[in-house]
Amino acid sequence: MKSNLMKFASLLSAAVAVAAFSVGTHAQVMDFGKVEIITEQLKPGVYMLSGSAGIDPSHIDAAGGRIGVLAGPDGVLMIDSQYVQIADKVLAAVRKINNGPIRYLVNTHIHRDHTAGNAFFAKQGAVIFAREELRQSMVALSKLPNAKDNPVANPAGFPIVTYGMGDPVRIHMNDEVVHFIPIRAAHTGGDTNIKFEKANVLFIGDFYRNYGFPFIDINQGGSLKGMIEGLDATMKSADANTIIVPGHGTLIKRDDIIPYRDMVIAVGEKVKQLIAQGKTLPEVLAAKLTAPYDAKVAGGVDSSADRFITAMYQELKGGR
Repeated sequence: MKSNLMKFASLLSAAVAVAAFSVGTHAQVMDFGKVEIITEQLKPGVYMLSGSAGIDPSHIDAAGGRIGVLAGPDGVLMIDSQYVQIADKVLAAVRKINNGPIRYLVNTHIHRDHTAGNAFFAKQGAVIFAREELRQSMVALSKLPNAKDNPVANPAGFPIVTYGMGDPVRIHMNDEVVHFIPIRAAHTGGDTNIKFEKANVLFIGDFYRNYGFPFIDINQGGSLKGMIEGLDATMKSADANTIIVPGHGTLIKRDDIIPYRDMVIAVGEKVKQLIAQGKTLPEVLAAKLTAPYDAKVAGGVDSSADRFITAMYQELKGGR
């Protein structure tokens, strides 16, 4: 019993640390000076920017979150803003693509590897779009004692235009129609998918990942139910030829989401069954419910599996 209590306390402490780490300052050692920005053209006028691999302790596959860029004669639209420490490198990469004004920036969700550079790009002239829930979370962070040390809490980087769960916001520029598609609380409570209609490219943030198991950030409003609904919504937004860009991992196609969704549902049902049997969180973790899928998941299987199971347990146990 003592061993189980100690393990549970350790996991709880880790969960709290992850919550603060995901939106706050960079707690682990990372040499930002070594990060390079790699540019890949996905379609004419549509690009993906990625940080180099093997440097970010939180994302070994690529430093920080992926950035999307739409560039053309009307200027630049960006998806996410990366860590503030490499914002100048991101800007340099954008400038190699297009020297026009950076007109719009949309955030897929609140985590710092996607939003910490917001204030930097606002100074470049970008109007920031995001979910209302995301802005509210940033405002809440700005009221905490450590706000001055947290770039996500910088009011200069708060979204200027916000939206809720309704029809997509549409931006018409560079002979493209860009859809900001609100996703019900999945990875966080303020998720957005971004679809380039003519290019048929879809950026989906972090509620799908094939590097590690899913991250349901319940401390930032994410939920198991929302993740399943978000995956369904993503499949409806895509066809067989859509290039789908997760925030981490590899590019995928629509059919890649099907087994991922099935896995989320299957593991969730097993967690629910064990809760009904009166099992504690340490006992559920010890059951290794993700074992049938471990071999198919790259990177950080043990830690991300425990985080995945813990989030589902907390949500289902609480009846949410």
